[in-house]
Amino acid sequence: MAGHSKWKQIKHYKAATDAKRGAKFTKLIREITVAAKAGGGDPDGNPRLRTAIDAARSASMPKENIERAIKKGTGELEGVDYTEVLYEAYGPGGVALMIQALTDNPTRTVAEVRHKLSRGGGNLGATNSVAWMFDRKGQLYLDAAKHDEDGAMEAALEAGAEDFKREDDQYVVTTEPTQLHAVKEGLESKGLGVVESAIEWIPKNTVRVEGKDAESLVKLLEALEDLDDVQKVEGNFDIPEDAMAGA
Repeated sequence: MAGHSKWKQIKHYKAATDAKRGAKFTKLIREITVAAKAGGGDPDGNPRLRTAIDAARSASMPKENIERAIKKGTGELEGVDYTEVLYEAYGPGGVALMIQALTDNPTRTVAEVRHKLSRGGGNLGATNSVAWMFDRKGQLYLDAAKHDEDGAMEAALEAGAEDFKREDDQYVVTTEPTQLHAVKEGLESKGLGVVESAIEWIPKNTVRVEGKDAESLVKLLEALEDLDDVQKVEGNFDIPEDAMAGA
């Protein structure tokens, strides 16, 4: 596949804090709740919920928090009614951004997103203004230091993966969204531990961003992801590691 998100790599430059961890839990809980509401509380019959639970477990979220979020989604416990919103935008350097949010007040959220974009050198686009630049795919990440590349590639392709490649210290396995869990189970059955899995917006091509544009872009991405209602920000940027040396 042509193009991939570098945001995961950029995050390696940023030290995680307890406050960030708490905010991550909040976002994960929202996703579990919405997934349970949309497709029921049984992860075996609800792929989106299963993905959300896997992400929560990877973040070491307590089991009771996960169960409570599911019950809020199914209506067993009282909870907030969230709406899914997808914003399309442009950032510094002409980068296209896909901003996913879960909110109980879309009017508030779009105002907050627009404010962060305008302050960070970006702007909000119309529906379908940038979505055509991306494909919706499943992505699984493996620790390259723990597994032989040829063996991992063979296992991934046998499990039904669409693509396999190495990116720095990790292997990235790409699937159709509906095949994410089948491929994950296939990898795990061969003893290959999956560090993270998600359904993501994958750029068809990337835009190289350096210098001041790279610095401004990273600040904007962090500002957007710091918003309570924003779940994830993905883009078609490629930032060389040396461009981030001072970040």
